[in-house]
Amino acid sequence: MMRARKIALVAPYDYAYEGGVNRHISSLAHTYRELGLEVRVIAACSDTENPPELLINASASTIPIRYSGSTSYISFSPRAYGRIGAILRRENFEVIHLHEPLTPTIPFWTLLQSRSVNVGTFHAYRDSSFSLYQAAIAFRPLMDRLDGRIAVSEEAREYISRFFPGEYRVIPNGIDYPFFAAPQPPWPQFDDGRPNILFVGRLDKRKGFKYLLEAYEEVKRACPEVRLLVVGGFQPEEAAPFQEFTRTRRLPDVHFIGYVSLKDLRRYYHTADICCAPSTGYESFGYVLIEAMAAGKPVVASDIPGYRFVLQAGKQGLLVPPEDSPALAEALIRLVRDPAARAAMGEAGRRRAADFSWQHVAADLLDYYGELIERKLAIGERWSVGGR
Repeated sequence: MMRARKIALVAPYDYAYEGGVNRHISSLAHTYRELGLEVRVIAACSDTENPPELLINASASTIPIRYSGSTSYISFSPRAYGRIGAILRRENFEVIHLHEPLTPTIPFWTLLQSRSVNVGTFHAYRDSSFSLYQAAIAFRPLMDRLDGRIAVSEEAREYISRFFPGEYRVIPNGIDYPFFAAPQPPWPQFDDGRPNILFVGRLDKRKGFKYLLEAYEEVKRACPEVRLLVVGGFQPEEAAPFQEFTRTRRLPDVHFIGYVSLKDLRRYYHTADICCAPSTGYESFGYVLIEAMAAGKPVVASDIPGYRFVLQAGKQGLLVPPEDSPALAEALIRLVRDPAARAAMGEAGRRRAADFSWQHVAADLLDYYGELIERKLAIGERWSVGGR
């Protein structure tokens, strides 16, 4: 099978902001480089003073767009079209792998101008389908330019194929399993024998922190020794309403830690006794779940499609109905009171998380690229390595 040697990964969002898709792209890029491949990331990036490694910046201009309960930063700069064309002519990539290829405008313009093998990964799962119903006809010519389509889960595949039927390969997101699984000493200020519940994420509505905080009030009454750690890329003003809730309810031992580095995040996973992901929906995959499982921690999460793809209820953790604070409290109390169950679920989670290591995922992706290259050559298209 032919192997791609020079690959571009195209990011849909401002690469200066950490998020699930950007972390996926960055980790995949570094995995490819470790395998000896030539790889670059094409993206908009508003941070021009400290650009991320391997980046080719197509636009420094981005604006915030609210969508499905969260904010994404996207470039609409018309100058990016010409820059992307120049990048593609200069670099001659063999494979261009676009993430969320229907996101304007960086993936759009890359796909329109690419003469390489084009692969699109669809990360998103949405409960509301109105926007794609409206846009399906307009996007069809772009979809036809994709030589291969990837969905990160069965839920993501079912969602996107409703609007764009066709063949999709399910290849999940990956994690740096050895990194998160490596034993770490707990943070000393939280290493006193008291159970620690960890929340990791932004405080967007769809992450469901409101329901965890309401549940924690009940958990605290049943298990006074418990503590809640809140880690994520949120601003002080975003945390303020929740901090006010803890004050007015006289709810102690809630620690709003905020943004931490990846190394520090790993240590928080190893400090936790239970990790909680109470998202309300719109999740195609559970990064936080897999990272916590790699660290050997049981997870209490919402019973939503993307999380069911990752976590088997009763094995690596517990699933509860979304937006159900009493059910969330009951599950957390159950695990706080049962150290043996936590240990068994944590060990099962560690084994499950190993299936999502980047080494496995990257190998599957490279095999798929090879299939697409051979398919394109077999049908006699006017194409050669490098898109020339």
